[in-house]
Formats: sequence, C-alpha cells, structure tokens
Amino acid sequence: MNQTIKAVIVDDEKLAREGLKSLLKSFPEIELVGEASNVDEALDVIDENKPELLFLDIEMPEKSGFDLLEELIETPCVIFTTAYNEFAIKAFEVNALDYLLKPIQPQRLSEAIAKVKKQLIDIGSEKTKNTLGESDQVFIRDGDRCWFVKLTDIRLIESAGNYAKLHFENNQPLIHKTLNALDERLSPGLFFRANRQQIINLKYIDKIEPFFNSGFLIYMKDGKKVEVSRRQSVKFKEMMSL
Repeated sequence: MNQTIKAVIVDDEKLAREGLKSLLKSFPEIELVGEASNVDEALDVIDENKPELLFLDIEMPEKSGFDLLEELIETPCVIFTTAYNEFAIKAFEVNALDYLLKPIQPQRLSEAIAKVKKQLIDIGSEKTKNTLGESDQVFIRDGDRCWFVKLTDIRLIESAGNYAKLHFENNQPLIHKTLNALDERLSPGLFFRANRQQIINLKYIDKIEPFFNSGFLIYMKDGKKVEVSRRQSVKFKEMMSL
C-alpha cells in the first residue's frame, strides 16, 4: 500500500495527543489530518477531513469514545488508545482493529498500523466491485436456505455486527457482510443509509414525520419505524428535495 492513510487523533489529554503524534513520525504512511479533545470536536473534524483511521481514547468528559462511534454513520478503521484495559471486550464488539494501552509502545503501534493497512486493502477490493442497480438480482445464502432476490424486493437491511440482516417478503437471512460494505455497492437512487444500523429501500417508505433533535421518523410500508439521525436527515432532504 503506497498511498498515505489519513488519520485523526481523539483524546482529551493534550500530552497523550502530543506523545502519539511523536510516535507517528516513524510511520510516514500515516498522514495526521486533524485532532480533537472531545466527541463534539471530533465529529466536526471527521466530517471535514474524512479520515480512514481514528486513534480514539475511550474515557473522555461528557461523551466517551464509544459515544462517538454511535454518532458516526460511516466508521473509519478504529484503534483505541486508553489507560484502561477493562474496555477491551467492548472495543472488539464494535469492530475496533486494535486496543493500545497507554503508554503506547512503538512495537504495538506498528502491529496496529499493519492491521489497518490490511483492512484498507480489503475495503479497496470491495469498492472495485460494480454498483448494484435496481434491475439486478442477488444470490443470498443463509445456512441451508438460498434465495435469488430482486434488489427492489429488499425493503430493509440491518446491521448485526459483522453480518447484515436482509428483510424481503417474510424472510430475514443473515449474510457475512458489514453494512458499510453493502452501502458501497447499493444504488443511492434506491437505498438510503438512515442511521448507523439501518439501510432502507426508498420505495418502501409509507410516511415521514419530524422527530427528536431535528431528525426524521420514517414509517415503512410493513409497519416498521426507522429513525433517521440529524446528520442523515440533512442528506436525505438534500437528496429528495426539488
């Protein structure tokens, strides 16, 4: 991998940020494009710079590193940097690539960055696949059951860790794909990323209502309710308005 990896550091301790920046000087492939001392700052920095990698502290005032990930729709690769080891299990539950304890050791940092490089290569391979159009059909297998489904018949896709649950007719099979990977291939004219956990088929929207914190509440034709986050509501209005 020859190109640089855009990274952002999120940590409420200035000394910790400076220490990590010093260590990263040994990794010319990492391009530090921003830093933040809290979650609200981080959201703005991430929106502006679109990093591929977050070095993320967990324990911060008001909102934690986990809170930040809950507010992101498209999540970069994440390396947690923390003084506490008790969050390790939860960190890997949210698909963090690594978990570095402070003070960060150069060898462990090198191992973590190697994982990021491999992950980005895999993501790049996914992106080279063609976007699926409205007329396409997809093959789905879940255990012993198989389906050949028109893309337009899939009304909802929900995240289930490293899997995605597809809703069509009365079926809800799981496939071994992340929501981010599927979002890359789905036609934006047919599907919309409503929030971190759900992608909806626009043709199955029944009605829309204003919701908490300037978001939307979407009622699907099958009766399911889907919350659209404030940030995604702005994108939805831009995309769907005249």
